Amino acid sequence: MELDPADLSIPDRYKLLIGAIVPRPIALVSTIDTLARPNLAPFSFFAGVGSNPMTLLFCPANNPDGQEKDSLANAKPTAEGGTGEFVVNVVSDSFARMAVAASEPLPRGTNEFDAVGLTPAPSRVVRPPRVAESLVSFECRTLQVIRTNPGAPSGGNIVLGQVVHVHARESVINHKLHIDPAALDAVGRMGGTSYCRTRDRYDIPLGLAALAPNPSAPGTAS
Repeated sequence: MELDPADLSIPDRYKLLIGAIVPRPIALVSTIDTLARPNLAPFSFFAGVGSNPMTLLFCPANNPDGQEKDSLANAKPTAEGGTGEFVVNVVSDSFARMAVAASEPLPRGTNEFDAVGLTPAPSRVVRPPRVAESLVSFECRTLQVIRTNPGAPSGGNIVLGQVVHVHARESVINHKLHIDPAALDAVGRMGGTSYCRTRDRYDIPLGLAALAPNPSAPGTAS
């Protein structure tokens, strides 16, 4: 099947993206508005960008009416009317349902922490609270917002943020700053309403060494 995005509806394009780009890590993003009211929402269009400076991104699409989602309105730079700060909280299986519940389109100014039963905790550098239940949280200052279709329904937005502080629970990190994936127990987003756990793991060496037989890899003959 060959598909031209120009011939597809916006929902069909979205289905292809979320069905094929899997699994996707989930950023549970906490922000505050200019009145210091907290907001919390999950985003699975999320990734790390680089380590110098330590940078990540999340992508809040516009609402169906073309208006900005609250997370974008809050996190965009102060020159654009936002607060210029946000926190990315990593989602573990233990509170995944509460994180997903925070996607409910509630009226602006509603406190999603209260609505879904998660706990706000003070951040160290930025003003938005982090999620106390999250084992790893990244405090960020917004560097830039890239808009792919400003004001359009479902138009894309890339929020680039520089990480200015990291919270990592002692139970998930060692003295070499290695994160224990079993302790983190992160979840990923699949297509539709499907999610996955990160408990089925195997190692592959880097480069051409990856082509050598690996007894621990799926489908490898013993």
